[in-house]
Amino acid sequence: MDRAKNKTGFDSVKTVLQKEAAEIQKLADHLNQDDVNQMLLLLNECNGKVITCGCGTSGAAAKKIAHTLNCINRPAFFLSPSDALHGGMGVLQEDDLIIFFSKGGHTVELELMIDSCKKKGIRTVLVTETEESNLAQKSDFLLKIKIDREPDAFNMLATASTLAVIAVFDAMSITLANHNGYTKEEFLVIHPGGEVGERLFAQTGN
Repeated sequence: MDRAKNKTGFDSVKTVLQKEAAEIQKLADHLNQDDVNQMLLLLNECNGKVITCGCGTSGAAAKKIAHTLNCINRPAFFLSPSDALHGGMGVLQEDDLIIFFSKGGHTVELELMIDSCKKKGIRTVLVTETEESNLAQKSDFLLKIKIDREPDAFNMLATASTLAVIAVFDAMSITLANHNGYTKEEFLVIHPGGEVGERLFAQTGN
């Protein structure tokens, strides 16, 4: 790209970042306070594992969210819908909490899973933009996370919406860590590696 096109490209990137940041900023006013508090309660009082599940981009968000929960010592893992439907659901037990992520709320694989979850007596949560979907109707609890618009020209790429979901669960994870008095010493036990581990070693003296 020549210099003129490089500048145009940078301006476009900057505009997209500003649009995404604006959507995240609006979440604080759009989220339902009671629903967020209930979600926090479900996460904090779960006596088993927290399982996250989703397809495509929602699945990528679900994987990141499971990792973040593990980082605050809230046992969690991502369950692939394709594996779950071929025997993988045997890992789910009554004390577990499963969180389905589906932007539109019409993911066929998750609809098949939720029926099995009900038969096993497992509490289900759906994170979606769509309250009228079959998944929403079947889930025990619904957390609506919706943005106004994706930043791409077609309003199709799940970019800002994915960031929104991750941002909300990041915020809830930090809230839970603070509420439970999570310490650097506890964090060091489960994260001794990398730069984070080095900083924790230096700060705790362990």
